[in-house]
Amino acid sequence: MPQEGKFFDLFDAHAEQMVQGSHALLNMLNTFNHSTTQADSQRALVDASEERGDKIKAETLQQLHKSFITPLDREEIHQLSTGFDGILDLIQDSAHTISLYNIRHVPEEAIRLSELIVGCTEYLKQAVFLLRSMDNASEILAFCNKIDGLEYQADQIMRGAISRLFRDEPDVRELIKFKAIYELLEVITDRCEETAIIIEGIVLENS
Repeated sequence: MPQEGKFFDLFDAHAEQMVQGSHALLNMLNTFNHSTTQADSQRALVDASEERGDKIKAETLQQLHKSFITPLDREEIHQLSTGFDGILDLIQDSAHTISLYNIRHVPEEAIRLSELIVGCTEYLKQAVFLLRSMDNASEILAFCNKIDGLEYQADQIMRGAISRLFRDEPDVRELIKFKAIYELLEVITDRCEETAIIIEGIVLENS
């Protein structure tokens, strides 16, 4: 089947921005309690990754419209690009929400959730890189399965964190803030899992 490698290059580039954005979010949370200046600089890196991701998505859609032959189904290409874009948008939303809420400190559970987000984006990146050949089907599906496992861990951490909030946090305003932050971070892992399901579908359809 004739293929155009440009799409896979764009997928790789988009996935790399997801990874960079997730690392910047984690670094932001890790530095938040020690230096708001450093945290702000990491938030700026999140913004930069999201902006680059938007450009990559636009280029992908432009390529899709002008290409007669595509290596994957057109709808699959669109879904994958949209999935990457959605993950980056949520990473940016999380970074800005943490800043806007003017919280006093970042709890360990938020950092742990961000670590799982990094793991999810890293696995997505590796899965996407292997999409060039369906000979890699078993490896791709293994990475997708790992993302599913990380999403499950994130769900457990979020539930435990919210339970602790309602048990231990006396300030209702702080409770509302942290509950929203935990839920937003967990939603990123949900979106990573949804994107992994798209990849699984591509593999099952084309292998």
